[in-house]
Amino acid sequence: MAGPSGKFMTTLQQLNEQAAHDVPAFVATLHGIYEHSPWIPERAARLAPFVNLTALKQALQGVVSGADVTDQLRLIRAHPELAGKAAIAGELTAESTGEQAKAGLNLCSPEEFATLQKLNSDYNAKFGFPFILAVKGATGKGLTRQQIIATFTRRLRNQPQDELREAMRQIGRIAEMRLNDLLGHSPLLGAAVMEWAEQIGSLSEDEGALTCTYMTETHRRTAEQLAQWMREAGMQVHIDAVGNVVGRYLSSNPQAKTLLTGSHYDTVRNGGKYDGREGILVPIAIVRHLHERGETLPFHFEVIGFSEEEGVRFKSTFLGSNAVTGHFDLNLLALKDRDGISMGEVITAAGHDIAAIPAIARNPADLLGYVEVHIEQGPVLLNRDLPVGIVTSIAGSSRYLVELKGVASHAGTTPMNMRKDAAAAAAEIILYVEQRCSQDQHAALVGTIGQLQVPHGSTNVIPGACMLSLDIRAAEDSVRLAAVADILKKIEEIGQRRSIDVKREETVSAAAAPCAPWLMQQLAAATERAGVKPFELASGAGHDAMAIARMTDVAMLFTRCGNGGISHNPLETMTADDAEVSAQILLDFLRNFQPKS
Repeated sequence: MAGPSGKFMTTLQQLNEQAAHDVPAFVATLHGIYEHSPWIPERAARLAPFVNLTALKQALQGVVSGADVTDQLRLIRAHPELAGKAAIAGELTAESTGEQAKAGLNLCSPEEFATLQKLNSDYNAKFGFPFILAVKGATGKGLTRQQIIATFTRRLRNQPQDELREAMRQIGRIAEMRLNDLLGHSPLLGAAVMEWAEQIGSLSEDEGALTCTYMTETHRRTAEQLAQWMREAGMQVHIDAVGNVVGRYLSSNPQAKTLLTGSHYDTVRNGGKYDGREGILVPIAIVRHLHERGETLPFHFEVIGFSEEEGVRFKSTFLGSNAVTGHFDLNLLALKDRDGISMGEVITAAGHDIAAIPAIARNPADLLGYVEVHIEQGPVLLNRDLPVGIVTSIAGSSRYLVELKGVASHAGTTPMNMRKDAAAAAAEIILYVEQRCSQDQHAALVGTIGQLQVPHGSTNVIPGACMLSLDIRAAEDSVRLAAVADILKKIEEIGQRRSIDVKREETVSAAAAPCAPWLMQQLAAATERAGVKPFELASGAGHDAMAIARMTDVAMLFTRCGNGGISHNPLETMTADDAEVSAQILLDFLRNFQPKS
């Protein structure tokens, strides 16, 4: 078949036939996907037939991931340097030539070329293999030379094992986009999600960073843009009294119940473009697709852009989703931000009616459930080479502030066995938290000391006081509470043994929110049909699904997070292809949805 340019396009059917009957032809067809590495399609041919393109991508990447280190290094070293000698001499493969040209690496200024040559040299000296980067980027449109140099510089600081894994991931991304070109595939839903994320990501309170906090001008402009996209997609839309952007795609049956989806559109300060927002944009893209086809669902489908989840401006989280469940605490309206403006004032100034907040609450009897798509915000899927995963539970959390009081005394004159060192006690606590929370990994137990202070500390004074925070999370409450009990007991024991006074204050106690097995099973079935092996994982971060679980059954689909799993950070990233896989899974889930019997 011919593609849009008139170029002959390979089909998946042809590849399956070649894999079954003519492996050399299969290898030849895929010769440009991995640089000078025919062993990859040779091994992948055994896994045919491939139900779809995603399954083919997964099979090929599985071969690469399962190869020994010698083969992996051979694959990496088959790749050319960026703007290196081979590029100058015109010795690159056609695929590499096109990719480097798309990023403008053939147009480097003398200064940029010199910088890249120095980076190439330093990188090879440190790691022993060339720097690999999918220069077409997350969207396939291409990175700028400045972005490439910045990424190169950042990754040069990685540890060797981490960089080896990142190089393999970049090779997988390059192969994925080359397969798209070979088979004439465009991830249209994923591309829309990425484009929209860029557009609202440009709206910010801070220049040069993405910050969108509750009921600021940026927040209101973001809400209006989401509402506009929802209307264009074919939904009935309104913005409610707490700023939730609500779009309803109506069923042809007026008496039908409603399936909810959504996520939050507020951000932390200097945050990422996909946290929360992916879960709004993916269903908008799906509804637009359905509407363009004239296709409705046997239930109403409601997409909610929750106005506030992060708690940045007023230090109170889940304002949007708590209003939907009927648990919005009206006393919070008196809270003031750092400028002394109350929550009630900013809601009123935005044109909303505070008296209408209680009416936002949904009737659980009208609901079929809730499903949320969200970027993982961690490295689990990334390390397993999986584009998506199914969430089993959203972790519960216990948080404490701990104050340790010893005796400040002279660092030179106080013998080691006579000290009451608060910082040494804190160090022992930190190590115990790490050791205790390494247990019970079946429940994704984690423990973090995120804040550690020695008030009025001095180089030559034994610390007489130390303040620390304690954050314990797990997907199962029994596991979390058992760990908390052990840690608190250990803190008391350390204090007594070291003659340190201990004070502690519990600041958060939130129960875990398990996902509903009947919804997870349907997500798993849609995931398998999409060509991805279903994989379950717990969420260590909180999500709006956690609040909605008080009202109806919930499920979550995680999308792979790039750059080592970094989130709440400008480096947070995902790809158009992974967004496409998530969108196709949610679309399939909707089309095949069966209500709870």
